[in-house]
Amino acid sequence: MSHGPRSGLAAVSSALLAMSRHLEVRDVLKTIVASARELLDAQYAALGVPDDHGGFAQFVVDGVSEEQWKAIGPLPRQHGILAAMLHEARAERLADVRKDPRFEGWPKAHPDLVDFLGLPIRDGDEVIGALFLANKNCERPEGGCGFTQDDEELLGILAQHAAIALTNARLYERSRELTIAEERSRLAHELHDAVSQKLFSLRLTAQAAARLVDRDPSRAKGELQQVAALAAEAADELRAAVVELRPAALDEDGLVATLRTQIQVLDRAHSARVTFAGHGVKALPASQEEALLRVAQEALHNALRHSGADHVDVTLDRRDGGAVLRITDDGSGFDPQAVRHAGRHLGLVSMRDRASGAGGSLTVESVPGKGTVIEMEVPGG
Repeated sequence: MSHGPRSGLAAVSSALLAMSRHLEVRDVLKTIVASARELLDAQYAALGVPDDHGGFAQFVVDGVSEEQWKAIGPLPRQHGILAAMLHEARAERLADVRKDPRFEGWPKAHPDLVDFLGLPIRDGDEVIGALFLANKNCERPEGGCGFTQDDEELLGILAQHAAIALTNARLYERSRELTIAEERSRLAHELHDAVSQKLFSLRLTAQAAARLVDRDPSRAKGELQQVAALAAEAADELRAAVVELRPAALDEDGLVATLRTQIQVLDRAHSARVTFAGHGVKALPASQEEALLRVAQEALHNALRHSGADHVDVTLDRRDGGAVLRITDDGSGFDPQAVRHAGRHLGLVSMRDRASGAGGSLTVESVPGKGTVIEMEVPGG
């Protein structure tokens, strides 16, 4: 096959590797579209994932500026050539898409497309997307299409691998949703146990104070002071649980801002001093940022609920192209080997799994009576 300077096994291999490198569905879609446009030397490329209502759940383009995309307006519906690819599940290679009888026009701001190549993306018998390119950067034969049969075969290879990458990304997102649901369930149990115990103690203490008001006012005063302390502890538990249950604003705020906000709230909610410092960390792949955030939350949970620490310090620093997260506390510490043998992991297994799943590593240093240091490093993207 001859495709100009971008042709060859190395170019195909590079495109396929790029697809397999991402876990987030949106990142996979963008990579597929960019790889297809570059490999086949087209001016425009797009990929649509259909919904169940005649439209598209996601639609990603390459070769169109952000301003153009906003001016085009709403996502397209499943009609015309797009519908043919989705519902008839066959390739479409056209010399001029505007002259096809199924063409139904496009918005005013839409770029002018001429020669067209499109393929469905299939997972078994299910069509899970439509991938297409337009305006081949080449000399077109008189009345013919710039895209060739070889181009169609090459796009077919990309579509097959795109189906695998997209399916894997969907499975990853579903597994992550299950993990989040499990964490929320765990937090709900913790919240129930901790706050219920505090409220039970508060009720008993208040009842004792009521009985002592008339016959022993000084003791009643002491009991009421205990009521106030228990109420404050219950409020602390609630605040901490709300912080952990609230979805992290990683997409909007980034990892550094999200960590800083959560740690500020934890500092107000607990008697221990909790601090955060971030230095020079750039944006990381979404999977790594989420893993770092979850490890930080688990380590903070252990330090604030179990260690009796007076100070907990969290730092996030740049290291080479990645980042290193460090959580240090001056609490009671523990023997990591003894904890492992006893089957009490204090969330260590979960943290190690998260670190390795993001391509990183986790180290734990702790000695009874001398605090704990947990460090996670990721390589970046």
